[in-house]
Formats: sequence, structure tokens, C-alpha cells
Amino acid sequence: MDFSEYLVLSRIESTDAASKKKCLVVLSEMMAQSSQIDAHTVLSHLFEREQLGSTAIGNGVAIPHCRIAGLDQPLVALLRVSEGVDYEAPDDMPVKLVFALLLPEDANQEHLNLLADLATKLNNVEYVDLLLAAESNERLLQLLKGAWS
Repeated sequence: MDFSEYLVLSRIESTDAASKKKCLVVLSEMMAQSSQIDAHTVLSHLFEREQLGSTAIGNGVAIPHCRIAGLDQPLVALLRVSEGVDYEAPDDMPVKLVFALLLPEDANQEHLNLLADLATKLNNVEYVDLLLAAESNERLLQLLKGAWS
């Protein structure tokens, strides 16, 4: 299962957000615009998941994720953070790429498969560097959909 199947250009944005909280707010708003779930619900679920422990995986990447009732298919969004934010990453690096993953409430195996796909690809430092160097959101989407699959 490839996470990029669920990522569209309208859910890729750049920000100068200075905190994890602000990143989650922006991602929640992005996700709400392209789904039947309101931003407050998305934000509440993402915050609840972060309370269990940081979703930063290292290499400047975080993958906040949750399951939400009423969602009929997975949604992925990407936020590029210009200066990076403290996300309590295991390697203490600032996070510059925040991939949000929302899944239907009953998508247990799909949840694990999508997270595994994301984590595997984003644990590759060269791949992350390539994503960070993308000159546009369009190019970033091309790299995510076509490279390193």
C-alpha cells in the first residue's frame, strides 16, 4: 500500500509555523477542506495521538496520525516547515516535513500498512534530502508519487 495514492496537491503546503501545535492546526485545516470531517475534530484526534508520544521519526520528519469515525478513505497531507520545529524527535533534529495521516476508524491493518510505507521511505536520509530540496509543491508531489517506490 502506497501512501502517495492518498496525497493530492491541494494537501501540500509550506509554512513558517514555529511550533508543533501550529503545524497540527494548519494540517487539520487542510484535511478538513477536502473531507467531511471538521478541522476541530481532526485537530482533537491528532493532539490526542501526540499525547501518547511524539510522532517524529527522525531525519526531520514527523507523521502525526489517527483514526476518525465517519471518514470513508485515508487522507494524507504534507506540511513543509521552512525553519523546522521542535517536535521532540528521537534524533533531536528540527522537523521540516510533517506528513499527516487520517484513516477510517475501522482501518486497523490499512493504518499499519500506510504508516509502515511512510516510515520506511522517510527513514532514508537521501530521499528526505531530495524532498526538502524540491523547488515546488508540484515537484514534491512528483517525487512522492514516482520516486523510491
